[in-house]
Amino acid sequence: MTAAITLHQPRRLIVGAGTIGEVGGLLGTAASTLVIATPITAGFVDRLKLSGKVEVFDAIPGEPDIATLEAALGVARKLRPQAVIGLGGGSVLDVAKLVAALWDGEQTLADVAGPNKVLGRNTRLVQVATTAGTGSEAGIRSLITDPVKGAKIAVESPHMIADVAILDPQLTFTVPPAVTAATGVDAMAHCVEAFTNKRAHPMIDGFARMGFRLVGKYLARAVKDGADTEAREGMMLASYYGGICLGPVNTAAGHAIAYPLGTRLGLPHGLANAIVFPHVLAFNQPVVAEKTAEVAEALGFSANTRDALLDEACRFCSDLDIEMQLSRHGAAEDALAGYAAEAHANRRLMDNNPADMSVEDALAIYRAAY
Repeated sequence: MTAAITLHQPRRLIVGAGTIGEVGGLLGTAASTLVIATPITAGFVDRLKLSGKVEVFDAIPGEPDIATLEAALGVARKLRPQAVIGLGGGSVLDVAKLVAALWDGEQTLADVAGPNKVLGRNTRLVQVATTAGTGSEAGIRSLITDPVKGAKIAVESPHMIADVAILDPQLTFTVPPAVTAATGVDAMAHCVEAFTNKRAHPMIDGFARMGFRLVGKYLARAVKDGADTEAREGMMLASYYGGICLGPVNTAAGHAIAYPLGTRLGLPHGLANAIVFPHVLAFNQPVVAEKTAEVAEALGFSANTRDALLDEACRFCSDLDIEMQLSRHGAAEDALAGYAAEAHANRRLMDNNPADMSVEDALAIYRAAY
């Protein structure tokens, strides 16, 4: 018997080139709309074709922290929007979820940290993805960095699911090749970590398979030609499927090991996961050999041993021009032990890993990637 799961998806999903232009019509004559963006993605606001009062909050960094969320909430409380639109990558979409859920209530971030603590939401939420990586537009989870503790605060609630999610591949045409590569491997990591997870479920396995197969088919094409609409759309779907995987199953050791690289070293989330991915895939291979072989086949690997798998997975990433050595990203060797202790303490994710991983195992992965 498989465990019971609950699957949440956006109430409406719209996929295709130019579909960002449908947002205004879906919202109608909303009296006021708050768009959460970055300085770059704010350039797409006109394409939303919004009516009524529109305000843009674009001070979203790569790793949004508590202060970022508080600033966005302050803008929302002054505007009192009928709709909140997330227009960006995972960081933007995560902040948009929390702003839509919290701006008109008394709950704080501390009140809602963890699962199922958000009391409700009265504001419409539209999520427009501009990258293909986190799949945040698909899910009910938001991550905010606590700069004091150097850790991620995870909020999970069905009240943060989008009313509308838009996957418009044209919005990803200008994403640089390096970002396309790293975020694409992150999307794959979501699928693979859910697929090989202790909590894996046949229904989620189906989404995961679609996701990592799309990455194997389209990621190299999207990196090579950013205007390849078919490849860009394929990667957006892969990212979306990965986002669906996160809700009922979640990720595992790969993301636990990647998080300190973001919070402590300042690496972008996608890049951190890309560096870690081959090492965790190979580490878990003896425990989930059949599923790992399925992943390897989808990515075009011929490996049949753990060492060969690691070599091919690293080559897959480096062939996308991802710099895989932590030392090239400013990591100090004497910091690795601290990263390993922090990653190992993340039981929310480590307990999902198919193979038990000790602090020493985590440290060995950091050293191998160094």
